[in-house]
Amino acid sequence: MSALVDAADLRAELAQPSPPVVIDVQWVLTGAQGPSGRERYAAEHLPGAAYVDLDAELAGPPGPRGRHPLPDPQVVAAALRRAGVDQDSRVVVYDQGPSFAAARAWWVLRWVGLQDVRVLDGGLSAWVEDGGPTTAEVPVAGAGAFTARPGSLPVLDADAAAKVARTGTLVDARAAERFAGLSEPIDPVAGHIPGAVNAPTTDNARPDGRFLEPAELREHYSRLGIGTASAPVGVYCGSGVTAAHALLAMHEAGIDAALYVGSWSEWITDPARPVATA
Repeated sequence: MSALVDAADLRAELAQPSPPVVIDVQWVLTGAQGPSGRERYAAEHLPGAAYVDLDAELAGPPGPRGRHPLPDPQVVAAALRRAGVDQDSRVVVYDQGPSFAAARAWWVLRWVGLQDVRVLDGGLSAWVEDGGPTTAEVPVAGAGAFTARPGSLPVLDADAAAKVARTGTLVDARAAERFAGLSEPIDPVAGHIPGAVNAPTTDNARPDGRFLEPAELREHYSRLGIGTASAPVGVYCGSGVTAAHALLAMHEAGIDAALYVGSWSEWITDPARPVATA
């Protein structure tokens, strides 16, 4: 079943007697230019959408486990309860587009045990383009009853990621120049995990931020030898955010994969771990 919903279908669902809970996760990488995710939410969001902070609630504090390590499950649960989420709630998450933060939310919410989570394809940009209404009004905090069940999705640590690189396919979802070690604008060491293959996240979407069709995604990954065998598949990026976007693309293509949450920003904290370039 697809984990994506387009703007027109979401508008129809929100008009029903039992609409899904909508969560805004607009996000900007720390240090980037322009308004923060919270400021973007304050200026414009879907009516009734609660804001969840990726850095503070969908990730743990940065450190030896990476820039966006696994969050405290109780922090995630509290954020979901504030948004009005119960154990059996249907939830739709979105960001401003192209769904990098929304994909991370999709993964984290499923990791803590929420069953029905979808991503608004194309994000707020697609919603506005389709004529969907927006507001700056902040809804009253909900009183959901969600209880976290962490570990509901597979997770790779550094050793497991290295093993997948040897026995299956470890996908590096960063840009090609970062994979090759030619450029590293964020982390202190350039390069990639030995044995990994490069499949930039940007190749999963159209210029407008919407995902490619499932058949297109299957063809794209099959050209890289991904999803054509029973060998394990793992995905990483710089800090485990855009890798979740690749996981969502693989989900749409029918490919099972596990996230190396710590990703490159954790891998390089141990100087004994090897680094490949080119």
